[in-house]
Amino acid sequence: MTRRTALIRRPGPRLSDGLVTHLEKSAIDLDLAREQWEAYAGCLRSAGWETAEVPPADDCPDAVFIEDAVVVAGDLAVLTNPGAAERKPEVAAVEGVVRDLGYRIERIQDPGTLDGGDVLKVGGTAYVGLGGRTNGAGIQQLAGHFASVGLKTQAVTVERALHLKSAVTALPDETVIGWDPVVDWPGAFPSYEGMPEEGGAHVVLLDDNVLLMAASAPRTAELLRTRGHEVVTVDISEFEKLEGCVTCLSVRCR
Repeated sequence: MTRRTALIRRPGPRLSDGLVTHLEKSAIDLDLAREQWEAYAGCLRSAGWETAEVPPADDCPDAVFIEDAVVVAGDLAVLTNPGAAERKPEVAAVEGVVRDLGYRIERIQDPGTLDGGDVLKVGGTAYVGLGGRTNGAGIQQLAGHFASVGLKTQAVTVERALHLKSAVTALPDETVIGWDPVVDWPGAFPSYEGMPEEGGAHVVLLDDNVLLMAASAPRTAELLRTRGHEVVTVDISEFEKLEGCVTCLSVRCR
């Protein structure tokens, strides 16, 4: 099994046609988005991650948000069944890449729907957002798959954000952090703390104590630095216009 590989997928020419649910549509600078994506990939590589590019899906505007297409845990890769019909074709090309990395494959199948951005793994629990893109049948299927790698699954209401991980992520000590205005159920987590900015709710764990965050959350970055974390920031403004965050742009395979 290959370790410390991050799956990524280049933004396609139709990025500006991406779906938005909780934001007003705004203009996307495609050239800037491509530069920001390259910088994001560079941050991963600088932290010691190999990057594996999933073949492009140029007809799928949201395909750059690779996290929604597959969820990995242990030796298992679960190919999702996105809740938005327009995004279902994004999944097919992911299978060959994760199979080449040595994962065994399972799938979420109709009537179940699941977006990977709704899955937050913290310790031995996978919290899964039940809301707009992920339904109960999808969560039930995922729970069965995750049981094979020793993960228990807990559904968490998501109504104020696109995905669960649009609202919360977790620090290395398993404290779940979020932006309070979009967190429906903070009591679902054993340890929860609100952050001062929306972008501050999103961290990618690059190493034991190294966090990747969006440049849009400088106060949160400074707060976490004062607590002993090393924080790397990257500008992803064009993807934030599409409700994207730092977690959406890669799938970290450990």
